[in-house]
Formats: sequence, C-alpha cells, structure tokens
Amino acid sequence: MGFGRVGFLLYLTRTHGIVRRYFVVNGFDGALTMLGIVTGFYVADGGDLDVVISACLGAAVALAMSGLSSAYISERAERRKALAELEASMMADLSSSDHGSAARWVPLWIGAVNGLAPFMLSLLIISPLGLAQAGLTLPLSPLLMAMVTALGVIFLLGVFLGQIGRTFWLLSGVQTLIIAVVTIAIILLLGR
Repeated sequence: MGFGRVGFLLYLTRTHGIVRRYFVVNGFDGALTMLGIVTGFYVADGGDLDVVISACLGAAVALAMSGLSSAYISERAERRKALAELEASMMADLSSSDHGSAARWVPLWIGAVNGLAPFMLSLLIISPLGLAQAGLTLPLSPLLMAMVTALGVIFLLGVFLGQIGRTFWLLSGVQTLIIAVVTIAIILLLGR
C-alpha cells in the first residue's frame, strides 16, 4: 500500500492527529526511558558498555512491542466500532469499501508509528554507546554523550509540538527540556 493511499485512509478516518499524538507521546516515553536508564548507569559509575547497551535495547524493544500492540488493539476496536455504526446507519455492508479498508489498515499504521517512534528514538539516543563500543573517541564519556543526545531529542520533540500547536517553537522545546532536566535531577538525587 502506497503512502498516498495511507494518507487517504488517514484523512478518511480523520486520524492524522492521532498518528501525530502517538508519535510524540510514545517517542517522548522512549526518550525519557532511555534518558533514565543511561542516567541511572551514570549515577552507578558507568558499567560495562555491553550491559548498558543490552539494558537499553531491552527497554527499547519492550517499548516498541507495547506501543505497537496496545495501539493496534485499541485502534482496531475503535475502527471496527466506527465501521459497524456507519454500516448500521447506511444499512449496507462496507467491508469492501474505502471505509472497510480503513478499518483494517489504519490500526496497523497507527500501531507501527506508536511502536517505531520509541524504538527509533531510543536507538538514536544510545548510538553514542555503540560508537564508543566500536572504538570511536567521543568528546564526552559515552553515557554523558547519550544523555546529551537524549536531551537534544526531547528538545526537538518539543519544537515539533510547538509547530503543531502553532506556539513559539523555542518555548515548547524548552518546556520539554525542563521535564528531561527534572528527570535527571530526580535520578541524581535518588542515586546519591
């Protein structure tokens, strides 16, 4: 199925906003989770990079599977309900129509976005760990570089939200960055 067809089905079901929300919400969850894990290892004086990467990958896969399955299951139920209501009001079987196609495909796309957002952002955040493991010299320790990357990703998610909400992008980015800094501060306080 091409992207044009996907766009049409999202338009037909008015789910563009839902896809954006799932991307941001689960992407933000993934980024904060990685930030928390990396900060926790930093507080614990590092650790073997293999262990840190394995812990982060395990969390990223779990976030992806949770996001994919929960969004798919809930959206499938919602799309089926909407289709059944439309069929009842039109007194017709719409399973072969665009509405029927949307009821089948939109939950898959929403689930994919909800699962891939935290996974891809998590991989980006832990990429400094992989680079250090591969022997690349980084300007900061691998854990600090991963933390800085997480802060950057979280800031950019805020900028994206600012553009969606038509608010000042810098303010929106700083707001999400404050959440990340508070998260780090709490972890540091608990780790002392």
